[in-house]
Amino acid sequence: MDLINLGWNSEFEQKFEQYKTNGFVPARIIAEHKSLYQALDSKGELTAELSGKYRYQAAGRFDYPTVGDWVAIARHDHDKGIIHALISRRSAFIRKEAGQRTAEQVVAANIDIAFIVSGLDNNHNINRIERYLTMTYESGAAPIILLNKCDLCDYLDTVIGEVESRAIGVPVIALSAATGEGFDGLVTHLQTGKTAAFLGSSGVGKSSIINRLLGENRLKVNSVRENDSRGHHTTTHRELIVLPNGGIVIDTPGMRELQVWGDESGLAAAFDDIEDIARNCRFRDCNHKDEPGCAVKAAVCNGSLKEERFQSYLKLKKELRYLEAKQVMKASAIEKMRWKRISQIQKTFKDKTH
Repeated sequence: MDLINLGWNSEFEQKFEQYKTNGFVPARIIAEHKSLYQALDSKGELTAELSGKYRYQAAGRFDYPTVGDWVAIARHDHDKGIIHALISRRSAFIRKEAGQRTAEQVVAANIDIAFIVSGLDNNHNINRIERYLTMTYESGAAPIILLNKCDLCDYLDTVIGEVESRAIGVPVIALSAATGEGFDGLVTHLQTGKTAAFLGSSGVGKSSIINRLLGENRLKVNSVRENDSRGHHTTTHRELIVLPNGGIVIDTPGMRELQVWGDESGLAAAFDDIEDIARNCRFRDCNHKDEPGCAVKAAVCNGSLKEERFQSYLKLKKELRYLEAKQVMKASAIEKMRWKRISQIQKTFKDKTH
């Protein structure tokens, strides 16, 4: 296996330099199954687990490898290995972990392109696309929007126009995994050594698109419900696949609960038209609500900014600020607990010395 075809480059080579003296080799994670990982190195595929030292030094789940990561690995036997270190990521698509916990989940790492897939049936949702865009810009990958099932849409030009008006400057490709229509436009973005992650909710056709690229039904697909076009979680784990004609793709499970993670830089990139308008507000810290001289509210009133896009922007901004507040509270609680433990240790030591 040529590592360059897996996405290896001079940047990763430089980061890996410190591990060469230990006899480790670079490998890329292609799948994760609980405590075991499937990886590819120059000799082929192997099953690996984390070293005890790695587990001890990891601060949390963010430090554990995920699909797309490069790791420093020691091979044992012909198809087994031990992972000793994570090579720092150049990009990562991160969402808030599902549920009440304030924790991050890395969906895919070291991706160059994020294909945001929406199904042109009853599951199409422009606000969801904007949410994915915000998180893609935060990840460091380049977004491309795929409108799948175009063969089922009678008003394709209208939908494309709407998406382009809400995803300014982002390529939009209409295609059909069923018929192959539009795949020439997709293939041009798949290049040797470049990694693309397919993101979207269940039922939009991510696995079907990858199967057509592979030329075989390798990934399992299911039908969707007729009433709302929602699918089951057919893809239950993330998987990295090297395409026969070049390029690397990552299939991801459908994400019905996509909660944002990060700061407001991704939001600013996804809604740069609103950010540009906001520069003309009277106050630099304008919240675009009841402040006098708000250029954004004026744009909504005169119709140059759609109310739906403005409300989507406000909703995501509110979520990010709420997340930031919860992170501050969590960090404060951890710090208080740390000082409480230190005080207890000091008290115990003082009692023993007296």
